[in-house]
Amino acid sequence: MSLEIIILAAGKGTRMCSTLPKVLHKIAGKSMLGHVIECARKLTPQKIHVVVGHGAELVKEQFVADDLNFVIQEQQLGTGHAVATAVPYVNADNVLILYGDVPLIEENTLRALLQKVQVKSLGLLTVTLTDPTGYGRIIRDQKGNVVAIVEQKDASESQKQITEGNTGILALPSEPLKKWLSQLSNKNTQGEYYLTDIIAMAVADSYTIVTNQPQSEMEVQGANDRIQLAQLERFYQLRAAQQLMKQGVSLIDPHRFDLRGEIVVGSDIEIDINVILEGKVVIEDNVSIGANCIIKNSILRKGVVIKPNSHIDGAILGEESDVGPFARLRPGTILHENTHVGNFVELKNTSLGNYSKVGHLTYLGDTEVGSYCNIGAGTITCNYDGVNKYKTILGNEVFIGSNSSLVAPVVIGDAATTAAGSTITRDVAANSLAIGRAQQIQKDNWQKPKPNK
Repeated sequence: MSLEIIILAAGKGTRMCSTLPKVLHKIAGKSMLGHVIECARKLTPQKIHVVVGHGAELVKEQFVADDLNFVIQEQQLGTGHAVATAVPYVNADNVLILYGDVPLIEENTLRALLQKVQVKSLGLLTVTLTDPTGYGRIIRDQKGNVVAIVEQKDASESQKQITEGNTGILALPSEPLKKWLSQLSNKNTQGEYYLTDIIAMAVADSYTIVTNQPQSEMEVQGANDRIQLAQLERFYQLRAAQQLMKQGVSLIDPHRFDLRGEIVVGSDIEIDINVILEGKVVIEDNVSIGANCIIKNSILRKGVVIKPNSHIDGAILGEESDVGPFARLRPGTILHENTHVGNFVELKNTSLGNYSKVGHLTYLGDTEVGSYCNIGAGTITCNYDGVNKYKTILGNEVFIGSNSSLVAPVVIGDAATTAAGSTITRDVAANSLAIGRAQQIQKDNWQKPKPNK
């Protein structure tokens, strides 16, 4: 049967004490609403209807997509009223109702609920809580059948003792839903139209209420303030850490690890404390990542070693390359096999050939470095004239002396050497020594020093 999803995301979130709409506050680098939409899409609905109110334009700007229909709830008059604003746009047989501030709901939980919904039945996700304060209580008859939901503020003292709470997540046929919504009343303590009142209406119409529960109560926990937001963040991160460890990743301390994106991993990977992975990251076999590293939108090939306090963003690291400590690789950086980037080195839009080394205190921008090169400490490429960027190209087996400035555009030929402290402003021929301390001198057919016996 066809399915459409309604996500309620109109709340202001007063307790967040923020001008940002509540559903745009982030868990693991992604907005709460973003998490819910991502989960909803996995169910392949025909359409997703997002009910927005406070900060509607800001929400819509962040989630423009063909499969999303935004519905404005001008006044926030309760969950029943919110669903009623979206229902006229629903054409599918069944409807699933989700919440934009319940970000950790899982696909498997929702699929299990949907599978229970048959003819003349309504699916309700409930949760058994150690402390159900604030939740609507599930009222069952003597046979265990759900007959109603009573909100906390309207519950009697005996009803408040019930530990089975309502998550608000419903799966049900669309046609009777439209009828029940039209019959809702706001004669209650809050003066709102409760979506939960349709449960009693469904029972009166001889519908069976089928229930299912999530594996953890945190999966259906909403975030109404920053304390709850932080609790959800840590639960998400610990769950992500546990999943990675099951795949062969060793985390020195799973409680000090953060994943803020998507990751593909091999086996025998070791990650030290306080590592943050952002965006799309691929980590192949036998990679080691030191403490306090940030890795974003990058690929780490087999055997890569990243030493502590390094930042990797938009880079590809070849097999057996090593980086850091305190290194920064910016977007467009490619390290080929067995390369070395040392402490306080920054590379941007730079390719480093096989077995080449950049040991210390160096900046290379818009640079192509061949194989078996050595870049001395304090070297910089002067790639920007204030308006335009230019390239620096180094051939194979080039040796750059310490404290050299390579003024782009410049090409340094194979096996050439620049003397320490030189400013190189013109191309350097292969197999030559360039000295640019005062006036650049080139010695052709210069023989490199050989190791002492």
